[in-house]
Amino acid sequence: MEETPTPRTQWLRGVLDMCLLALMAEAPVYGYEMTVRLAAAGLDVADGSIYPALARLRKRELVEIERRSGGGGPARTYYSPSEAGMRMLGAWSRDWGEFATSIGSLIGPPAREES
Repeated sequence: MEETPTPRTQWLRGVLDMCLLALMAEAPVYGYEMTVRLAAAGLDVADGSIYPALARLRKRELVEIERRSGGGGPARTYYSPSEAGMRMLGAWSRDWGEFATSIGSLIGPPAREES
């Protein structure tokens, strides 16, 4: 029986490309590092989701890649946003802000747990 995705999982699927571009905008980053940084932010994303998203972004010419030696290990592919990627991130960020405000106006502030 297939497991039903949680709402949080479904939401993340919808904003993963935006989150990846935001990470790259800080500094060039490689795939596994993105997974670690997303997890540190409370967003658990499997490697199996990151790489298809990066391929989508690359196909849309929103990212640029650079191969760097791995310091004794295999070379790593670092990703950074292209000019088009930075413009897209700006547009997505504005859209996200408007969307979050709209949803927030409907559901109100998060409920607090009583002690």
